[in-house]
Amino acid sequence: MTTIGAIFLPSNPPETLRSVAQAADQAGLEELWIWEDCFLNGGLTAATAALAWTQNLRVGIGIMPVPFRNVASLAMELATLGRMFGDRALPGIGHGVQEWMGQVGARAASPLTLLREYSTALRALLQGESVTVAGKYVTLDNVRLDWPPEVPPLLSVAAGGPKTIALAGEVGDAVVLAGGTSPAKVAEVAQVVTDAQLTVFVPAMTGPGAEAKLLADMEKYKADWPGLWGTPAEIAAGVAEFAAAGASKVILQTVAGEDPEAYVRWVAEEVRPLVG
Repeated sequence: MTTIGAIFLPSNPPETLRSVAQAADQAGLEELWIWEDCFLNGGLTAATAALAWTQNLRVGIGIMPVPFRNVASLAMELATLGRMFGDRALPGIGHGVQEWMGQVGARAASPLTLLREYSTALRALLQGESVTVAGKYVTLDNVRLDWPPEVPPLLSVAAGGPKTIALAGEVGDAVVLAGGTSPAKVAEVAQVVTDAQLTVFVPAMTGPGAEAKLLADMEKYKADWPGLWGTPAEIAAGVAEFAAAGASKVILQTVAGEDPEAYVRWVAEEVRPLVG
């Protein structure tokens, strides 16, 4: 059964997250994902708060840029989330936008090498192992968490280009594909990623002007595909195409300026029941 979720856009003020997360939980939404775009909401802070405010909602962080944080520090944070909230916490990591990484003096000469070293060390730490490594970017000397999670979390790795997609499928439990990814592209990725789940962010809207808003967003962000628009049944049919292409999770997103609380309820109450 395909997992359906929604995204809390970082253009929303952080103080609005509580009502959105609680609305999502009350409506029965499976997953709410938070973006850690620079320089907006902090992903870990927002996810922790959303998890504390809810009972059943799973909260994804898509994604935390690996140049931002020492791997041991992130492992400590994720282990704490895991021990407090179990499998409701869904961490995601990735390269980050290179321009933003440059702004903070953390742009890696080889993002692929960094992501491989970081994700490998992070997974080992979250499994309770003692880790010693001297890589190009990651250096640890006999580091072991005192409070590892009872069950290591599913680790999502974001990817766009073919090399990163291949690496993400190798080192992650799930590969996250950004909004603007078409069902055809998901099918291509599914041929490469055979041992990990596929999570895809999908722009989706209903009501007057939905198509125009999505097309404007596609142009603004130079995406390859605009998304889904129409009635809940039409949106559900589009979600089914992603599932047939190989997506395990379809996480719907609106455009900036829309009511996020109404959106999560719409996804949970009107779209979800129509998806198999």
